[in-house]
Amino acid sequence: MKWLLILWAAPVTLLTTWYSLSYYDMNFGIFMLTRQVHDLVFQIYGHVLGVPPETIPPLVARAIAFDSLIVFAIIGWRKRREIRAWYQRRFGAPQSSVSEEAALPSVTNLSSAP
Repeated sequence: MKWLLILWAAPVTLLTTWYSLSYYDMNFGIFMLTRQVHDLVFQIYGHVLGVPPETIPPLVARAIAFDSLIVFAIIGWRKRREIRAWYQRRFGAPQSSVSEEAALPSVTNLSSAP
């Protein structure tokens, strides 16, 4: 499970960091982080895929969100017992302040009604 998270988080973090730094041209003297490289990379991907370059970042963001949903669903499924136990410890079973007997209307002898 640890390796699944590492192998998922490392590329997502690397891509997000590169995109953010190159988009705002915070290159720190590194050519790979310049805005020119940013635009060139998306022009190449756009040409290869046959789509306008400005449509690629939202597609990548949706793919990351979908993949993240799948990863967390797998983790949730594998740890469902621990999650259920934590939830029951945290919130407990709902307890009513009124007992069931008091909540039911009492039935009296209806034949002696006036």
